[in-house]
Amino acid sequence: MNSSALTNALQQLSLLAEQAEGSGTQRFAPATGFAGELQSSLQRINQLQQTATRQSNAFQAGSEAVSLSDVMADSQKASVAFQMGVQVRNRLLSAYKDVMAMQV
Repeated sequence: MNSSALTNALQQLSLLAEQAEGSGTQRFAPATGFAGELQSSLQRINQLQQTATRQSNAFQAGSEAVSLSDVMADSQKASVAFQMGVQVRNRLLSAYKDVMAMQV
């Protein structure tokens, strides 16, 4: 692994740490309530998938700026985020069905 790959990994880690603390720059509109949080999460999932696709396409095109480890890391991030989104959807659907089955 070369020094640029290590620098890139460290930058990504520091960005993730800033986002976790809330001190990073907000890329999306501020979420209000549950619906806003859900929409913001879907936008983040979409952005991760688009980033993974761009990285993969650049690597396949032979770009020297993109390494295989970057492509694999971005693909895994997108995959995990998508699976999380599917699980949230499943839980929401289950909760909706439970509420609709309640007798008033």
